[in-house]
Amino acid sequence: MAVIEVSELRKTYGGHPAVDGIDLRVECGEVFGLLGPNGAGKTTTVEILEGHRRRDGGAVRVLGEDPGTAGRRWRARLGIVLQSATDAPELTVREIVRHVAGYYPAPHDPDDVIARCGLDAKAGAKLRTLSGGQRRRVDVALGIVGAPELLFLDEPTTGFDPEARRSFWELIRALAGDGTTIVLTSHYLDEVEALADRIAVLAGGRIVAAGTPADLGGRDGRATVTWRDADGRHSVATDDPAGLLATLDDPTDLRVERRSLEDVYLDLIGADR
Repeated sequence: MAVIEVSELRKTYGGHPAVDGIDLRVECGEVFGLLGPNGAGKTTTVEILEGHRRRDGGAVRVLGEDPGTAGRRWRARLGIVLQSATDAPELTVREIVRHVAGYYPAPHDPDDVIARCGLDAKAGAKLRTLSGGQRRRVDVALGIVGAPELLFLDEPTTGFDPEARRSFWELIRALAGDGTTIVLTSHYLDEVEALADRIAVLAGGRIVAAGTPADLGGRDGRATVTWRDADGRHSVATDDPAGLLATLDDPTDLRVERRSLEDVYLDLIGADR
């Protein structure tokens, strides 16, 4: 079952197409990564899917409804973690999470959410006393406390230390395992590779590639083979590394390297980076 279906989505600002006819499909329970440089159309696309921005053309269905006309019941089925931190400096972590939980018909237990986000020790602390990374965890807690069917995560681990990022990854995997569909935007390509089932890359308002982290942009095929022999050192890029290896005569210092996700991504966005 598709949670998000998009066909020929378009949005123009001042005559410039920010989103120029994209198609998307996100399945139930999937973690879907949306990548692209600043200005590629990511934010506009996500805001349209969230119902926060009107489109100029195309068809969009999110959780079975048109975000442009859906009401409060539909919105209660979404969770959203924006880039900017929640601003309620005099409230404690527990107070703000409980307050937001009250807006939803069937929220998670606020104290459980606080614990899952690694904020147990700060539950009674006022937001103004928290570090940037801790404030970011509060944003995540507010995004998931409503028990959303669909969760939008916009650069969720900005400000996290490496240990906190890995803990957050486990939280995302657990949410996906429970059936939550997740749309993730991030500039951390290792994060997207670790979490996403599929990825779409936006550049110039268009989707230039889509696939799994392993096969995006033909990543699963092409490799660079390097070796030494009697004639010196060699390096060959090939779509058939196994076939090339079979032709080599007594190679030494042999290496087969496939392109990283970062290499593929930078190739795909090209001049739009």
